[in-house]
Amino acid sequence: MRLVFALLAGALVATPALAQPDYTPRDVVQVPNAEWTRDAVLYQLNTRQFTSEGTFAAAQKQLPRLAAMGVDIIWLMPIHPIGEANRKGSLGSPYAVRDYRAVNPEFGTEAEFRAFVDEAHRLGLKVILDWVANHSATDNPLTLSHPEWYTRTPEGALMSPAGTDWSDVADFDYSQPRLRQYMTESLVYWVREFGIDGYRADVAGYVPTDFWDTARAELNKVKPVFMLAEWEQRDLHARAFDATYGWGWKEAMQRLVKDGSGAGAMRGYYAGQSETWPHAAMRMVYTENHDQNSWDGVAANIYGPAYEAAMALSFTGLGLPLIYNGQEADNDRMLKFFERDPIVWREGKHAALIAKLIALKTDNAALHNGRFGAPLLEVPTNATADVFAFTRGSAGERVFAVFNLSPRPQQVTFQHARHHGGYADALNGEAMTFASGEALALAPWGYRIFTETK
Repeated sequence: MRLVFALLAGALVATPALAQPDYTPRDVVQVPNAEWTRDAVLYQLNTRQFTSEGTFAAAQKQLPRLAAMGVDIIWLMPIHPIGEANRKGSLGSPYAVRDYRAVNPEFGTEAEFRAFVDEAHRLGLKVILDWVANHSATDNPLTLSHPEWYTRTPEGALMSPAGTDWSDVADFDYSQPRLRQYMTESLVYWVREFGIDGYRADVAGYVPTDFWDTARAELNKVKPVFMLAEWEQRDLHARAFDATYGWGWKEAMQRLVKDGSGAGAMRGYYAGQSETWPHAAMRMVYTENHDQNSWDGVAANIYGPAYEAAMALSFTGLGLPLIYNGQEADNDRMLKFFERDPIVWREGKHAALIAKLIALKTDNAALHNGRFGAPLLEVPTNATADVFAFTRGSAGERVFAVFNLSPRPQQVTFQHARHHGGYADALNGEAMTFASGEALALAPWGYRIFTETK
């Protein structure tokens, strides 16, 4: 070590030089993504509403259809027994958990749940459970056996999470080490005993990140898992989660649909994604999920004539796409959340599009998730205010997409040579060459997606 000398109290004293800073870039994301997450597409399944029977056994019969559609990960909404005290509706919220290590008898038995998971695995599907770590039902036996595990009002009563109207649940206190141990061991239980493949963490940001870091490490000791956080915070990707919610994507898309302002909101979302989020961080994007369907409205009504463009962009832009519970059947109802309200199954007009989009994502490495996929490079056009065009991937394997994110027709021409090459239309196979001066006519909310030909 190089030494410098300082005059101290009349004597020369050897002191070490200051260490030089390490300027090497470091990846925020330390989570080792399982290989099977590379091109994964999620399917959210609400067991209560998915079939007329509302059971695991009935849902199991639909797994071959979902596998044929091309989805990869089945996200089951909470499967645990539901609290009875302060219950909402006649059946209650599945997010009011009464027992973290049991199956809700409404859905079937443990053996039937195991059979569901085993059949999914036989078909090449993965299964993740919705996990409610932040709070339990108010009559969960833990409130009596471990009262110190719960947050209390100044008067000593159980309380809902601050700022919510979740009157059927009691907030956990994660300053308690034994609570952290119990919850981690419960997470490990379902992976070890039933072979599930990970979790979607409800309101993950309400629970300390260091809890999730420890839980992920323990889960990975059993098998590689996939973890999705219902939260939008990049630190969650460091050691705990593969994916977080891309709420900003949904908000941008719905805003531009509502006000007709053009592509600016979505351009801003992708710019923020590229500048402030690690490339390896998977962001889940969706046009519909259970919260939106139950409380905001039906996706087809929210997006109107822009619905297909929104779905297509969720598969071609940066993000891990989600298909919701009956979306392929064009479910046209806001499903009741606290009651049985089965989906009316039919051949939806968007089913074929969804299958094509899944195949497009699977077949093109540029569109893969997080670290596995390619960055997004915008292609400037003559209609910047309304049109968002981009490529993903290296020359020879690019995907080139052009979206008219406005209610106005456009005759689109392109600047620069970022997209030049020979392509095929990803949805109809039509050949197209871009060299210079080509124009695309796009109807309001129209889009084209091209894959480069060798």
